[in-house]
Amino acid sequence: MRYLKSTLALAIAAASPAIVAAETGTRIDEEVVVTASRTEKPLSSIPNTVTLIDEAELARELAATNDLSTVLGNLVPSFSPSRQKMTSSGESLRGRKPLYLIDGVPQSNPLRNGGRDGHTIDPLMLERVEVIHGANAIHGMGASGGIINLVTRTPSDEFQQSLRVESALQPEDLGETAGYGGSYSLSGKVDAVDVLASLTYRDTGISYDANGDIVGFDNTQGDTMDSQSINAFIKTGYSWDDQRLQLTANHYKIEGNNNWVSVDGDISAGIPTTAVEGQVPGDAPSNDVTTVNLQYSNEDIFGHRLRAQVFSQDFAGTYGGGTFGTFQDPAYGAEIFDQSQNNSEKRGLKLTLLKDRVAGAPVSLAYGVDMFEDETWQQLVQTGRAWVPPTQYRNIAPYVQGEFTGIEQLTITAGVRHERSKLMVDDFTTLFSYGSQQVEGGSPEFSETLGNIGATYDINDTLRAYANYSEGFSMPDVGRVLRGINQPGQSVESFLDLQPILTQNRELGVDFSGERFAAQLAYYTSDSDIGQRLALGADGVYSVKREKTEIDGVEARGQWFVSDSDTLDLRYAYTEGRYDSDQDGSVDTDLDGRNIAPNRINLSWARNWSDNLSTRLQANWLMDRDFENADGDVTTEFDGYATIDASAQLQALSGEFALGIQNLTNEDYFTYYSQTAGNDIRNFKGMGRSVNLSYSRVF
Repeated sequence: MRYLKSTLALAIAAASPAIVAAETGTRIDEEVVVTASRTEKPLSSIPNTVTLIDEAELARELAATNDLSTVLGNLVPSFSPSRQKMTSSGESLRGRKPLYLIDGVPQSNPLRNGGRDGHTIDPLMLERVEVIHGANAIHGMGASGGIINLVTRTPSDEFQQSLRVESALQPEDLGETAGYGGSYSLSGKVDAVDVLASLTYRDTGISYDANGDIVGFDNTQGDTMDSQSINAFIKTGYSWDDQRLQLTANHYKIEGNNNWVSVDGDISAGIPTTAVEGQVPGDAPSNDVTTVNLQYSNEDIFGHRLRAQVFSQDFAGTYGGGTFGTFQDPAYGAEIFDQSQNNSEKRGLKLTLLKDRVAGAPVSLAYGVDMFEDETWQQLVQTGRAWVPPTQYRNIAPYVQGEFTGIEQLTITAGVRHERSKLMVDDFTTLFSYGSQQVEGGSPEFSETLGNIGATYDINDTLRAYANYSEGFSMPDVGRVLRGINQPGQSVESFLDLQPILTQNRELGVDFSGERFAAQLAYYTSDSDIGQRLALGADGVYSVKREKTEIDGVEARGQWFVSDSDTLDLRYAYTEGRYDSDQDGSVDTDLDGRNIAPNRINLSWARNWSDNLSTRLQANWLMDRDFENADGDVTTEFDGYATIDASAQLQALSGEFALGIQNLTNEDYFTYYSQTAGNDIRNFKGMGRSVNLSYSRVF
């Protein structure tokens, strides 16, 4: 039986994968092609741990929730539990920030991480999700924890239309919790031209916890409760001979209604944050994102295959306001209300050439160059002040990746990528609250050469072992660093905290694939000599700390194909992370919940009862954890909890009905983030039992 393996085609680290392909109720015994590797590669060809969430598994998860972070947490246990909010701040993969992509186009904003990465497209636009675990440089800057590539739907060969309507509610208050949505798309092909166009709208109600109390709103970072979203998507292509030209455009906007005011809780007394009806001042928190992607492929050009991609992404994320101390300035009066908006404009080119059997040898090469530009700034929208100055990042990165298959049962991969980067910031003045510091601009340049090497060995027909080493490159949260300068005489050119982050990822693993049972086990380490950690200051504002960090962990998965109709799945992730708190070169203090995920076990049972009916039952168990400082004292305790979800899909009335129940047992719990990084303002409980019902039809 062929192995289910990973993909990373040009890239990064890696050497043999433990691939985690989502189950569909029956054994998957064919290889699957994934594209997160920059080019199409079968899962049996490359090393590294990859989770592939296919269309069927994605549909099962979306039956219960449309929150992408929740879906990832259910199927990738080393991914942090969802905040259940508009923000994804604190959500990590293997203890570090992942790079979000849509069809290879960067969605994350590493120069000023506003924590909105998970809300740039409606998940109904997705065909599958590819998660590459661990630091790598395959798509350039930002993948210190890995890559989450959101692959959009493709046009159909025959003309067809699809319609989906859905609703969501909780029994506590059918009126206030009721949400609804609809999606319409048409797709088809005429001669050499194909097209897919889709429009989706959602209106989301409020949520209650297991005790029947309203879950608190995050009026500052943004909330998906009491919000509306719209997504317009089009993909069109023209194919001729061995060539194809394809254009994809996606516009997504989610915006709150500002109808609920948060009521502070009390962590020490165990009182959760709640909310009451009321008008929230200022503009509503929102994400407004447009992504455009032009791709060209040629299967035979001078004996090579060519992949070229030109893209852009415009992002504007608005946050809720307040009379925060940071925003005060006597020039504008007393008790100033203000709010910020994070903006990012990205442009890029990716060029890839592939050559098999170079000079007739058992060697294949992938090589090319990436060019990327990102301009990011953060403004205060009510007074028009600049908080983070316009910051331009320019990067060019040539790379080459080779694969050797000349020894039976052994595959060796190795590659190198050279990053040349420039950061450009003009002279600027910080806000009054930082002392109106005059900061000298500059154009610091960085250069990093990133390598990867790995090997996979097929011990026999069912067992494989692998090992790999890879490096990832990212910038610190430049905007947060620059805006918080409170000392005179600083210069961008010499500011130490702008040094880039180099992450080194090592991985060892085994992969077993039998007729009725499959298992993967991987151990990894992830180290940065100058890392990045979010720390809460006495003023209640987070700052970026540049410290040595070391993370190690274990990921495991077992699948038992009990029958042709039943599949049992067990996923497990164990993660430990520490940082150097006293700058003596040795890590001594636990990374907390803002920076690292809990240890977790995910269990699921999927069954096809008939050709028309399938179900899935899943349980997520987050385990207790203590966080210790350098003296061994426990500074934070996390009380674990378990939640159970269920979904069913029924083919009827020329379409499909889907029923999803989230938190089936109505578990009462404070979220992981609230327990480990929250405060009285954000002491949120998780959602109680909720019901989702949808009907979809293709005609």
